[in-house]
Amino acid sequence: MVRKKRGGQLPGSGGGETYESQQVADQAYQQHNQEARAGGYQHQAGRPPQGANRGGGGGGYGGGRGNGFVNGNGNGGMPYQYQQQQQYGGPPPSDNGGRGRGQGGGSRGRGGYGSSGGYGRGGGSSSGGYGPPKTSIPDLHQATPAAPYVAGVNPQPTTPSVSSPSPSPSELVVESFQQVSIGQQVAPLPVQAIQPIPTSSKSVRFPLRPGRGTVGAKCIVKANHFFAELPDKDLHQYDVTITPDIASRRLNRAVIKRLVDLYRQSQLGNRLPAYDGRKSLYTAGPLPFSSKDFKIMLADDDDGSGGQRKEKEREFKVVVKFAARADLHHLELFLMGRQAEAPQEALQVLDIVLRELPTASYFPVARSFYSPDLGRRQSLGEGLESWRGFYQSIRPTQMGLSLNIDMSSTAFIEPLPIIEFVNQLLNRDISFRQLSDADRVKIKKALRGIKVEVTHRGLMRRKYRITGLTSQPTRELTFPLDERGTMKSVVDYFHETYGFIIKHTQLPCLQVGNQQRSNYLPMEVNICYSFRHYKLDKHVNRKSLLQVCKIVEGQRYSRRLNERQITALLKVTCQRPHERERDIIQTVRQNAYHEDPYAQEFGIKISENLTLLEARILPAPRLKYHDTGREKDCLPRVGQWNMMNKKMVNGGTVNNWMCINFSGGVQDAVARRFCSELVQMCNVSGMAFNPEPVLPPVTAHPGHVERALKSRFHEALTKLKPHGQELELLIAILPDNNGSLYGDLKRICETDLGLVSQCCLTKHVFKTNKQQYLANVTLKINVKVGGRNTVLVDALSRRIPLVSDRPTIIFGADVTHPHPGEDSSPSIAAVVASQDWPEVTKYAGLVSAQTHRQELIQDLFKTWQDPAKGTMSGGMIKELLISFRRSTGQKPQRIIFYRDGVSEGQFYQVLLYELDAIRKACASLEPDYQPPVTFVVVQKRHHTRLFANNHNDSRSVDRSGNILPGTVVDSKICHPTEFDFYLCSHAGIQGTSRPAHYHVLWDENNFSADGLQTLTNNLCYTYARCTRSVSVVPPAYYAHLAAFRARFYLEPQTSEGGSVTSGATTNGRGGGRRAPVAANSAAVKPLPALKDNVKKVMFYC
Repeated sequence: MVRKKRGGQLPGSGGGETYESQQVADQAYQQHNQEARAGGYQHQAGRPPQGANRGGGGGGYGGGRGNGFVNGNGNGGMPYQYQQQQQYGGPPPSDNGGRGRGQGGGSRGRGGYGSSGGYGRGGGSSSGGYGPPKTSIPDLHQATPAAPYVAGVNPQPTTPSVSSPSPSPSELVVESFQQVSIGQQVAPLPVQAIQPIPTSSKSVRFPLRPGRGTVGAKCIVKANHFFAELPDKDLHQYDVTITPDIASRRLNRAVIKRLVDLYRQSQLGNRLPAYDGRKSLYTAGPLPFSSKDFKIMLADDDDGSGGQRKEKEREFKVVVKFAARADLHHLELFLMGRQAEAPQEALQVLDIVLRELPTASYFPVARSFYSPDLGRRQSLGEGLESWRGFYQSIRPTQMGLSLNIDMSSTAFIEPLPIIEFVNQLLNRDISFRQLSDADRVKIKKALRGIKVEVTHRGLMRRKYRITGLTSQPTRELTFPLDERGTMKSVVDYFHETYGFIIKHTQLPCLQVGNQQRSNYLPMEVNICYSFRHYKLDKHVNRKSLLQVCKIVEGQRYSRRLNERQITALLKVTCQRPHERERDIIQTVRQNAYHEDPYAQEFGIKISENLTLLEARILPAPRLKYHDTGREKDCLPRVGQWNMMNKKMVNGGTVNNWMCINFSGGVQDAVARRFCSELVQMCNVSGMAFNPEPVLPPVTAHPGHVERALKSRFHEALTKLKPHGQELELLIAILPDNNGSLYGDLKRICETDLGLVSQCCLTKHVFKTNKQQYLANVTLKINVKVGGRNTVLVDALSRRIPLVSDRPTIIFGADVTHPHPGEDSSPSIAAVVASQDWPEVTKYAGLVSAQTHRQELIQDLFKTWQDPAKGTMSGGMIKELLISFRRSTGQKPQRIIFYRDGVSEGQFYQVLLYELDAIRKACASLEPDYQPPVTFVVVQKRHHTRLFANNHNDSRSVDRSGNILPGTVVDSKICHPTEFDFYLCSHAGIQGTSRPAHYHVLWDENNFSADGLQTLTNNLCYTYARCTRSVSVVPPAYYAHLAAFRARFYLEPQTSEGGSVTSGATTNGRGGGRRAPVAANSAAVKPLPALKDNVKKVMFYC
């Protein structure tokens, strides 16, 4: 290895196990949805239709212009109160409402549910056949950066004027919002139902549990929680200061371990302390001093720079000083329900104690521990491998303290020689071909930050951290040989000094050590020390010192995995429930907590048995389909059903469409036949789909996606414009591995052309039996063009508690963050809200870019100064409330807010910030307008798993061996006093099902346990693009999908390291924890605007 002289200049990216890496979990989630992008796989995510409104005079719920709410015998399909409200918030009457067929005429016309015109056949003035539809659909759009967007109104630029400015469209909408009477059907809620918002987290008290639920068949399940006996010890905390300061927790632990080994008997009163690796030390009882200094000599260890050190031991000064007592009495009171706030310090102490032993034995990553000995290593490709491990966390529950143990897997870098690692990374032998610029960028990105080592015969092992890659090949590198500046080439130096001939002189050198004083390391060899410091022993053979440069074992890979690696990891980690349960029990026994010296020292006893608890299986809701189908309604069995003999309640209309084939393996004739089969399935399912495309299918190269889309789009418009028609749908056939093609296509179609699209993968085109696949694609197409698939029977009959009795809006919200390494990409926030009441199946949505890794949704409510009008207000909540009023003709009298992606540590901050934004948005619409709010956090990234008590009992498990859909738990393992529950609302497909955890942070609607649990479970059956109940309540699911789609809209630019970043300017740091602080100091570039016609439909399904 050669060291550059100081100051010198040389030229120089569902159901398996837990993934510790946040980005791996997100990627697996996205990989799980990959089939859904191409329309396949039943259990895929999607959004419900933003379809036709329910106002207007035609069809409605039961038939064309018949008189029925259900069977065509009612008042034009629109309940009386809707007609009363039509003059204000509702859209203008239309004969066909949405894009559903509305040819209703007779007393039992085929009218559709939820659309004025519905799906009727018969006479009447509705648009029939394939004529241009008259649409009035709730807007789905992005949050506007400067002014509030009003559904159906184009914002006008505001300019100063001498005369009094006329009311803007948004002001008119707000004014009409205030004029809508909400007292015609129901009495207003009492004022005392609205609670004041707490001013700080200290004054927040989350709602208490309103009793336990009783609905559903009782059963017994097991949970991976192990009872932990509360210790009867006096816990003491001591501050630790180590000088010189050390950044490495591993080295800190080594210093404290040495201190304990030397002085436990003589100075520490025989105490065995637990150490957090940084500044705190805990003991079970007092130490015999309040403050004491220690001098510790520790064998010199590498800091990763590779520099030579003269001394073989380093001296550290350690100061241990008493800080406080961790009182377990308050923890006991909290567990008994006699204290509101959890004593986090006491819980943290117990967690640190139980982590001490595994930290010394395994590789710790966050709250998990990994080892190559805990399971067979599995190659993931490109130099990565999966390691098995386990997650461990102490939690307060109703039964007392509980230790949550779960199996875990994550990606590690294989400990390979550098040359072999690079060969795997590029999937070729780099010895025989020159590296391209793209190869160099990929290698540099992959190797940066990795530690490498070499062991020399008879000498110590050295470690180095790679900081970069030279831009020049090894044969062109020179360095100053001495202080006089004599230059020497790297190739000549190795040959003359060590007799070693570098074979691969075309390869670059690794840069290791610190940036100020770089060392150059040829990939194929490594020399022990820098040439200027190393003096060769005359008894040591020079050639024996040359060793292959090898990656240090145990380095977790924290960057983004590619799709092949995700698939490989999913295959490795996917376990049936009985297998996972077996491994969890085996892990607990292997950890032998009863023999753990730290657990014994602190008096902690851990049970070795899974927790048995009572659960209930909530009944599935009945679903309504169109009356013209053979099956007019459906009762799902084990969380699933199908579309056989059923027709969509509101079939959409597609008059003008085209197909572009981006797959070279699909011939034009095959593409035409596939489109014909898809169109036929759409028509059979209840849509009105023109069998003939505007233009015949055409094949295009994936690399020319923008040119192909725009040229074909304009060809179609040239043909349609003279007839006053528009192109409504694009069917795109994509290669199975299409890279960025999918995202580019969606971005161009939705933000440039104004066109909704349906992508289909090549493998599905050639599928022999693809009826199920086509049926699933049909569900997605229907909601993209404004149709609706199904609704809850209980919603139509007004039997949903605290939803059906008065106008209720249900929100879903989520924030997605960039992958680690994407340091300048913004986070994307998405909020969706129901637009139909009482059905609550159609959701409008908004998306917004915000500060990098910011969890609080910044654009829920905002104000700005207008030069002419003064202070203006807007934001996502306000726009969605207005959209609800325009769609239903009524103001929401209740708000239910499902918030996804919030960790327990962020509960207080998210609630205070976002509840305040909701209140301000309501007040900006009308003075004293404050509908009661229920705020529920939805958590999926937890580690609680539920298992059937008897895996062999077919009555208590589904086909995958998982607990039955609808299983709800609100006892024992739940919070000691607060309103939370676990709900497994879906049937398992493979692996072990993960129940969703719902935690109520605010409840002015006074939900009962049964009320909220049943509502949440029933909503999971209204998911728009599959015939299965889903694992997360749909509003939260839709928000996640909207945010994920919006990330395709970011303008990519390649950074020096090869990572893709956005044009946003942020001061965030990639790869860190989510930052809940609402920082507005960084300017974030707004997302490109969606086209108006795209905003009105569920384009991202």
